[in-house]
Amino acid sequence: MSNINKPKIGRYIQQKEGFKAFTPFGFPPLGGVPISLKLNKKHEEAIRLVGKLDGITRLLPDKDFFISMFVVKDATYSSQIEGTKATLQDAVAAPVTEKKDRKNVDVDDIEHYIKAANYGIERTKEFPISLRFIRELHEKLMTGARCTQHSCPGEFRHSQNWIGGKTPTDASFVPPAVDDMQKSLVDLEKFIHAGDNYPSLIKAGLIHAQFETIHPFTDGNGRTGRMLITMFIYHKKLLELPVLYLSSYFKKYQKVYYQKLQNYHDEEADVDGWLDFFLEGVCEIADSGIETCTQITALRDRDFAKMQKLGKKSAASTLEIVRKLFSQPIIGVGEIMGWTKFTAPGAYRVIERLKALKILEPLGDAQYAQKYIYADYYEIFDDAFRAARAKSK
Repeated sequence: MSNINKPKIGRYIQQKEGFKAFTPFGFPPLGGVPISLKLNKKHEEAIRLVGKLDGITRLLPDKDFFISMFVVKDATYSSQIEGTKATLQDAVAAPVTEKKDRKNVDVDDIEHYIKAANYGIERTKEFPISLRFIRELHEKLMTGARCTQHSCPGEFRHSQNWIGGKTPTDASFVPPAVDDMQKSLVDLEKFIHAGDNYPSLIKAGLIHAQFETIHPFTDGNGRTGRMLITMFIYHKKLLELPVLYLSSYFKKYQKVYYQKLQNYHDEEADVDGWLDFFLEGVCEIADSGIETCTQITALRDRDFAKMQKLGKKSAASTLEIVRKLFSQPIIGVGEIMGWTKFTAPGAYRVIERLKALKILEPLGDAQYAQKYIYADYYEIFDDAFRAARAKSK
């Protein structure tokens, strides 16, 4: 027997083409989304951890240098959810590697995501989360990107799409028809702006699930929807810095993530189950972010202390390079030359100095165009790299 207190998100409606499309009711559902005591408690814990994360990031020196690694990590995992094979290391190395030398062409997907995310972060400082903002985010994500079909960057779809299967008749999910999609998008925008009593993180979870239900683009819905979570939380000023990204959590539990969304947009919608999963992700990622920031601060203090032993002139230039390594921890000689205006021999001397200080180490054993990695810093973000490095020692 269905629970009369469970909110109804929508129902499947027969289309003249012969398939059924999930058609959302007004949003939020009539009577609202009831928040159980269990969800309220989980939201309190999530807010506590987000507040703690905000506090520790406010104390980080050189804040702008660290943000890029959080963005690149999210871009990697969000793209991997959609089938991209490139790794975090591929993504971090991409800006300092010529395209012909890249090991994985999939890294292009990640670069587009990074561009869109950085654009969104800056845009939300002066512009509200809106349908226009969502279209702009999608345009940055998909312009020039590889896609499985015509992505129409920045345009809401003009035709039916579906998830899974070869046609809508055998699909695992068919989003609303175009006319119904337009109505649902208007409802979603109103919900985003509404001065209601929904707890902020619960509202972020509802926005993501409803956006994925509407599926308004021909391609790139998942990535755009995951970016939207961070943009909303940042826009709501729950964090001074945009360092809470859930894609690694969704990738870790990818099957559960898909199933929870599928259950959300079911005629017997399990909204509570989705929100519980979502808030658990906020808790896990916020807690991980706190540990990451703690490790970054300790590492920075340790390595900056090493430079006090250098001569005054060498210490100043080396210090500036290490600060930049927090943003780009994989480099070649060219990056050192660009950052310092040193000649090639001078850049090599700096690299040798950083190797002697155990700050840089060679990445692989390339015969030419050797890359170097700030491994102690990079491994804070890459569990697989850290495990492999520990095993090799």
